[in-house]
Amino acid sequence: MEPLDPQRTAVVLIDLQRRIVDLPTAPHTGPEVVERCLALADAARATGATVVVVRADRPGPDPQPPGSELLPEVGPRDGDVPVVKHSWGAFHRTGLDATLRERGVDTLIIGGLVTNFGVEQTARIGEEIGYRVVLPHDAMSGLDAYAHEFAVDYVFRRLGTVCTTAEAVAALGG
Repeated sequence: MEPLDPQRTAVVLIDLQRRIVDLPTAPHTGPEVVERCLALADAARATGATVVVVRADRPGPDPQPPGSELLPEVGPRDGDVPVVKHSWGAFHRTGLDATLRERGVDTLIIGGLVTNFGVEQTARIGEEIGYRVVLPHDAMSGLDAYAHEFAVDYVFRRLGTVCTTAEAVAALGG
């Protein structure tokens, strides 16, 4: 994978909330995905790339269901971009596109849960509105292995670059 310019790259972490991380996922467990997403975020922060931490709020319930908060280790930290979404993707009515463009970002590395819902929707819209999309397949997981593999093999390869977490970290210079 070719090197990425950290000043023009954002790592986008999707829905790393207790109630989602604890779901049965495959081919990777929620904790495995969190560990790899944290490696991406650490590399981004160390090289000056933007980190976007996305949290899903369910429409309607007030308060949100237990476990709706982000995992403490995920952040957001100072300098990160927090996003609260009310639909599958991170772009719809969140201001994320404007924030990224103000920062000069043109490349997204997307990871999190779940592959064929929040991750895929964010990747599809990101590509559609002109971002280069990088998808580390081991930093995400589906509700079942087939759904994950279908998204990775048939959808993601048409949207951008599919790689591993290690390859994405190396491309950032981490």
